[in-house]
Amino acid sequence: MGIGAHLARYAADQGWSVAISARSEDTLKEMADQSNGRMHAYPLDVLDLEATKTVVDAIERDLGPITIAVLNAGTHADMPASAFDATEVAKIYALNMTGMANGLDPLLKKFLPRGAGQIALTASVAGFRGLPRAGAYCASKAGTIAMAESLECEIGPKGVKIQVICPGFVRTPLTDKNDFPMPYLMEPEDAAKRIWNGLMSDRFEISFPRRFVWQLKFLQLLPARWYFALIRKATGQ
Repeated sequence: MGIGAHLARYAADQGWSVAISARSEDTLKEMADQSNGRMHAYPLDVLDLEATKTVVDAIERDLGPITIAVLNAGTHADMPASAFDATEVAKIYALNMTGMANGLDPLLKKFLPRGAGQIALTASVAGFRGLPRAGAYCASKAGTIAMAESLECEIGPKGVKIQVICPGFVRTPLTDKNDFPMPYLMEPEDAAKRIWNGLMSDRFEISFPRRFVWQLKFLQLLPARWYFALIRKATGQ
């Protein structure tokens, strides 16, 4: 089970009414059935813009105005330069960026006229700088961070709160496929709690674990030559 599912359960445990969306209708139904009426299933493929608009309308019709929206759909594929695949890059961009934009479209159209609402975009610490074998993933997450920053410049003063979530390595079915060491690997329950606390705060960036984040932010400050030398040594490139 991924971060989104754990976050939905945590929010429901806090007493919130939670609308959950994913492509797997059976999984959504199972989660909703186990939530004592706190979670409500809305099957959705976020690559379908019109379907996304329809689901946002349905949620507000059934449950009332959306207070917090977490746009969390994403994927990753190991892609060394020797196996660079433009088709695979397009798939990663489609889900990680276009899927997010498809959610932003109807949400902003509802939130901005109200002057209220909160949107969190899930990026990653991998968006801080480029990492080996993850060019498409890092680019998509850097793009997500830039999107959130760009929107905040405009919509923050208009009463709509936007945040960006940048987790480190979290144990999920996606990271279970990784064949390399994952420093500071966290359990998804802990990640969900940290995200929730961040959503309840005034922070723009919800990033963790703190030690890993600060190490990567330090790398952002290094000249390119130093950064490449360190990363090559650390990853055996």
